[in-house]
Amino acid sequence: MGPRLQMKYFRILLHQHLKKSLFFGLALLTYCHAPARAYVLPGPYLLKLMTQNLGKGKRLLVTQKLVLLNDNPQKNSLELSETLKYVFPKKFRSDILSENIQRIHVLSKGRSLTVIDGKTSDEAESRYDYYKDLLLFRSREMLQERLSHLGVDPKVSSLGRFQEKPVYVLGAQYPDETVPQVWLDKNTFRPLRWIITSQTQQRLEVRYLQWHKLKNTWYPMRIEFIADGNLVREIHVENIKVNPSFPKNLFDIEHLKSRYPQAESTVPEDQDKKESLNEIEKTIENFKKIYK
Repeated sequence: MGPRLQMKYFRILLHQHLKKSLFFGLALLTYCHAPARAYVLPGPYLLKLMTQNLGKGKRLLVTQKLVLLNDNPQKNSLELSETLKYVFPKKFRSDILSENIQRIHVLSKGRSLTVIDGKTSDEAESRYDYYKDLLLFRSREMLQERLSHLGVDPKVSSLGRFQEKPVYVLGAQYPDETVPQVWLDKNTFRPLRWIITSQTQQRLEVRYLQWHKLKNTWYPMRIEFIADGNLVREIHVENIKVNPSFPKNLFDIEHLKSRYPQAESTVPEDQDKKESLNEIEKTIENFKKIYK
């Protein structure tokens, strides 16, 4: 083979090599920039990680300020002192005691009772009481059952972002916010948002903020309640005690029923009046307090 023929053959080989290199380079570039669908942990496993990462405390005593915000500029907001008692994962008690308001709400082994101004009430648990569920039910099975009952589908999970942080969304495909769902921090698995939706009630969003660690137990120091885009309530935690001792009768519903008489049924004519009130006035009406 002469020199010219050798040079021609070499050029053909080089041309073919460059074409192959360009093809594989473009393929690799396309692969690297193709949208990859990241693996998303299944919902039940996310709940297990959440309950595990909240800590190992068996009981919790929390003192806090409950602030009811008024959408009427001519009226001030209302601030109440509240004490919470947790016995994980089945018992909870809230006490609001002030000069004009006395309210006790107890959840014990699936049963609940509310006492208002010394009388037991037949009124169902308010949606504003749900926030404690993510903090109380430190059992994956119990929490999954509770969330399913409230409309969160544990079989659905996705990845999303909240305030520039990566999150897991339990109960919905991000960014859909039309169905009940719980958002967890992707790194800590602690809850950040709980969106509560209903066909008959306004949308309510609970935000768990400023998480604080005390004796291997995590708790949010600030909780916000947003109804239809408006901030209507805030909780500011003042003090937390881990593993205090509680008298057993504090959570005994039958004992409470024996101490407090049954309240009279609400007069039907009052229903139209309640529906015309704003959120803070509804709350105070339920507490049997005249808002000044």
